[in-house]
Amino acid sequence: MKIKYVYGICIIAILALVTISSCQKDDYVNDGGKILSGRVNMTTYDYLKSNKKFDSLVKIIDQAGMKDEINGNITFFATTNYGAADYVSAKKQEKITQVGDENIKFSIADINPAELKDSLKMYMFAGKITRNQLNTEGRLFNSLLGPMNGITWLIKLRRANDYGTYLDYVDYVNFTKVIGTRDDLEANPSAIAQDRRDISIDCQTSNIITTTGVLHVLRDGPRLFFNAGKMAN
Repeated sequence: MKIKYVYGICIIAILALVTISSCQKDDYVNDGGKILSGRVNMTTYDYLKSNKKFDSLVKIIDQAGMKDEINGNITFFATTNYGAADYVSAKKQEKITQVGDENIKFSIADINPAELKDSLKMYMFAGKITRNQLNTEGRLFNSLLGPMNGITWLIKLRRANDYGTYLDYVDYVNFTKVIGTRDDLEANPSAIAQDRRDISIDCQTSNIITTTGVLHVLRDGPRLFFNAGKMAN
């Protein structure tokens, strides 16, 4: 029993060191478990621009002319290059279908700035929504895009047992697009039609406090703007 106890302590210590070293190297905080408060002496935009994980997102912000809004007193849920690249690929396929030419050149510069501006506002929320304001029940918010017909945004902590024996639980900051009513409050969520189900995304990092606002980073994968179109080959 003593060996198992010591081993468990070592694992927790290693996890803590990984979290701290990641914060020092990448300037953001690993989510889950006990979180260090991540403060950076940069604006939100400059922080994103300083990290290659957000190269495509920064280009989208620039194309939309949204630098000042990103640097406002807001909370921003940022998508990494993975989700942004898939979105751009889907927009390229949309253009290919329109013009009937698979060999067209297409980039972020070819996307309508007004479309990008409205879409980015889905990830932006007035004021500072920090981790210590959240709980597992969550709260519904309207984004800076304003009230949307049948759409609200749920921000909460999602509790999970990802580290099994060594931690009782970890809490991930979770960002959910609620379609109609909250699925987690329905008596039988599995009966909800697929196209009416909420879309829930955990943050891979959270509580980055910049000089202008708060930044949470969504996990890699989910496509920017919840686009579901076919991607270009």
